[in-house]
Amino acid sequence: MPDAATPDQTVEPRALIEGMPKAELHLHLDGSVRIETALELAATRRIEAPRTLAGMRGELVAPERCTDQAELLRAFDLPIALMQDAEALERIAAELVEAKAADRVRYVEIRWGPLLHTRRGLALEDGIAAVVRGAREAAARTGTTVRLICTALRSHDPDGNVRLAEVAARFRDDGLTGWDLAGPEAAFPDPQLHARAFEAARAGGLRITLHAGEWGGAAQVRRALAMDPERIAHGPGAVDDPELMAELIARNVTLDLCPTSNVQAGIVPSLEAHPIARLHRAGVPVTLSTDDTIVSDISLSDEYVRAVERIGMTLPELWAIDRYALEVAFADEATLAPLRAEFETWAAARSALG
Repeated sequence: MPDAATPDQTVEPRALIEGMPKAELHLHLDGSVRIETALELAATRRIEAPRTLAGMRGELVAPERCTDQAELLRAFDLPIALMQDAEALERIAAELVEAKAADRVRYVEIRWGPLLHTRRGLALEDGIAAVVRGAREAAARTGTTVRLICTALRSHDPDGNVRLAEVAARFRDDGLTGWDLAGPEAAFPDPQLHARAFEAARAGGLRITLHAGEWGGAAQVRRALAMDPERIAHGPGAVDDPELMAELIARNVTLDLCPTSNVQAGIVPSLEAHPIARLHRAGVPVTLSTDDTIVSDISLSDEYVRAVERIGMTLPELWAIDRYALEVAFADEATLAPLRAEFETWAAARSALG
């Protein structure tokens, strides 16, 4: 990277982006299982799955464009089948932190649905503890700061999700700081079905986000606001509703956008058409993430480069979004203050960032 005396205009955007300290707020554990790890787990757990790297890649990486969200979600079936014991969960969590650290992601929030990993008898508490251990160990080893988000499923029993929230809150001091709702939106469009689970999560000190707008456009994003979230996962269709955009700005609700995944899910027709730049320029709070490193076959640096080269964002805009993620991260000030200082120190020597 250039020093303070070297004009950054001579540096390719990718080189600058790869060296940039980054924060990622929207990332799924089960969508980020290393292909080599999946092969090993399939063999040792006797799970029916491809036995070659190419075959496993074809199983885990979703098509560049799916018919809809439901088709994209099928890419998670095999990873979830492989993640049914504590050892697998701990390993996959640690490996994801390692991969993010190698890409200069200095702060990451990893979300997963603990109830999906109890199908073979793993206790809910033990499954959560395994992810906590894996994330904590890798964070200590790599220096990347990690926080965890517990994800409930729209399709799950509301009472079960209340219990999930109560159990998850017990791990708040271990770095599990957020609560999320995800899953098949078209089949279960109304998040208020799980209002009691949101109440339990909030009472337990967890901070609130939820998925919305992977189906149903701006109307679904507006529906999500009934849960009073700090952030909404996805929601690019908000750009079609000026009143909704104004409400997001007024309430300071952030959209955690994932352009490549949004194209895969059929929410937007192409990367070039993705509205992240328009939303940002209109003042809507946004962050930029991958959603799933393996399902979408992308690193955060790749996603940032695409935002510049294909969506048309400038490097200063990209940096502003990256830096903003630390303002809405689900971590306390004592954790975030040194990260902010690190980010600003890095940027101060790089004139290309404005």
